[in-house]
Amino acid sequence: MFCALLTAACSTTQAAPDRSGPSPLTTSTALGDFGTIDFCSLLNVAEVAPGAVAVPTFETCQAARGAQAIQLGPLAFDSDPNLKPYAYAGPVPDGVAIQQSMFNDRSACTRAITFADGNRLDLSVTDTGTDQAGRCGVADATIGSVLTAVTAGKVGRLTFPDRSWGRVAPCVLLDNHDLDGAAGPGSKPTTGLSGHSCIRGKVSLKLTVETTPAATPPETLGGRPARVRTAGAFCLVDTTQPAPGLPGRRELAEISVVETAGTANDATCALARTAATSIFPRLPTP
Repeated sequence: MFCALLTAACSTTQAAPDRSGPSPLTTSTALGDFGTIDFCSLLNVAEVAPGAVAVPTFETCQAARGAQAIQLGPLAFDSDPNLKPYAYAGPVPDGVAIQQSMFNDRSACTRAITFADGNRLDLSVTDTGTDQAGRCGVADATIGSVLTAVTAGKVGRLTFPDRSWGRVAPCVLLDNHDLDGAAGPGSKPTTGLSGHSCIRGKVSLKLTVETTPAATPPETLGGRPARVRTAGAFCLVDTTQPAPGLPGRRELAEISVVETAGTANDATCALARTAATSIFPRLPTP
């Protein structure tokens, strides 16, 4: 059963790291296997955002409370020039840094927990209001919740039943000559930290749990209902299936192709459709 998504009682937890002496806290020591982290086990909803409904995906925790949304995750290893040092007031483990971003600060408060090995856990709080101090109060409370769970060894684990896309290695799906044209000549797949996403040149693939259904009309690609849309420089194609063990939820496979010359156009989406035609038939069905 995909019980970790159904109830926190079904999640397993890892032992607390040995903190007998000063030791810089790395991501693997703090979080264990990146591919099975239940990110919602790091968010104490009752304290941080009472009344919020939290849903773990393969790489994040998404919590909604009215118009306010908290996103905890994903893990990242690439540099972000928008992140700056931040004087977080709470206790911080040895080797861990808390950072902030001023990007889009009229509607979002963004923080990052960066571990001693340079990997970071991103989090953001967004809503439609103008109370930035309120948003950032929730973000700081989320930081405290994460650090408490990590140091107490309360990081929960997801389990993936048979036929779940959580068991699929996305880089295997991108390592195919059918994608040479869309990805770019000589490109090689590179997996994300969690193992649920992969990028190859101009093409990326993410496998997760759907939180917001797409509004665009479906078409058929690779034998599956698919939705195609543009977002800035990207053309996105996704398909879904019922989440095994999770009634009412759907797993999501999302392909994106970037237009390096600027805004995504019909040619970009033609490449994305080609990628979908290659990838979607090779996904398991429930």
